Amino acid sequence: MQQKILLVFGTRPEAIKMAPLVKQFSFFPEHFNLKVCVTAQHREMLDQVLDFFEITPHYDLDLMKKGQNLFQLTADIILGMKSVLEEFKPDYVFVHGDTTTSMATALSAFYAGAKVCHVEAGLRTFDKLSPFPEEINRQLTGRISDIHFAPTVLAKENLAKEGTTSRIYVTGNTVIDALFWATQKLVNYEDEEIRYLKSIVDSSKKLILITGHRRENFGDGFLKICRAIKRFAQRTEVQIIYPVHLNPNVQQPVFELLDDLNNVRLIKPLSYPAFVWLMNKSYFILTDSGGVQEEAPSLGKPVLVMRDTTERPEAVDAGTVILVGTNEELILSSCERLLDDHELYQKMAQSHNPYGDGTACERIVNALIN
Repeated sequence: MQQKILLVFGTRPEAIKMAPLVKQFSFFPEHFNLKVCVTAQHREMLDQVLDFFEITPHYDLDLMKKGQNLFQLTADIILGMKSVLEEFKPDYVFVHGDTTTSMATALSAFYAGAKVCHVEAGLRTFDKLSPFPEEINRQLTGRISDIHFAPTVLAKENLAKEGTTSRIYVTGNTVIDALFWATQKLVNYEDEEIRYLKSIVDSSKKLILITGHRRENFGDGFLKICRAIKRFAQRTEVQIIYPVHLNPNVQQPVFELLDDLNNVRLIKPLSYPAFVWLMNKSYFILTDSGGVQEEAPSLGKPVLVMRDTTERPEAVDAGTVILVGTNEELILSSCERLLDDHELYQKMAQSHNPYGDGTACERIVNALIN
């Protein structure tokens, strides 16, 4: 008898990490009746991922609105999921990570009597305001969930310390599955964005990739980040490429401080395949992204994380990541050290990725088959 599985996601990072799980479930039609629902908490960036991974959702709530806030978004997800859950009546609802989509969907599934499966469970900073609102989203989702798929042993231990008595599986992170799938496809794949990147990348210089979008860095934090980048850009042997998030709180300081620098390229946000291509070309990465902390080590790229806390301490312990916060001097000195200290660079680039071997989805699906 088939088990009815509903996978729900709404943002680009979720879509990337859930896409290989969609594919893995689809290999077993005799076991699973699979349906995919997107909330479209993000719209355009989500659609790019769906297109690249060749996924057509069965349900699309299309909830993204200009200027949406967390109050309205949470309410809209719960109400939107009600009709989907009543129509499909899934046995298991899979959510991912720490988004508002995941938290609100988990609550909706609980109301509907479905079992909640949490992919990338157990990540914690234990500071409810960092990152905001993600830390509380994942804690609430964890309390609701019936099955937890933890990416690491530490994540499992976090759940156990909170008194979790439901099933916990250590699987690795599905983002590595997605990354391996994408890099294989990119061997014979090129689109307009990748052609553009090829035209602007200066192969005679070391490419430094920068991303930044965290709410907790808005304001003074981004000013410090940009001042550090501006000073680092004085190094003529580097080329800095920064896909700038569309949020005005990011755009204003970035363009004000960095727009007129010769070896800094400020570009539009990239689709997933173009971003993977650029990560692969980079020398090291300066970011506040959680996903990049997991992906970059599998490509051999050291990461400097512009956050004071991380729910991914395994990367710090493994030596693939260094926390630099938003301290201007620490960001600058860490960038310069990675550029100048070949031994440190090689140590970080060659360290083992603690987030898995690309078979997380296989482990997740097997847990339901067995």
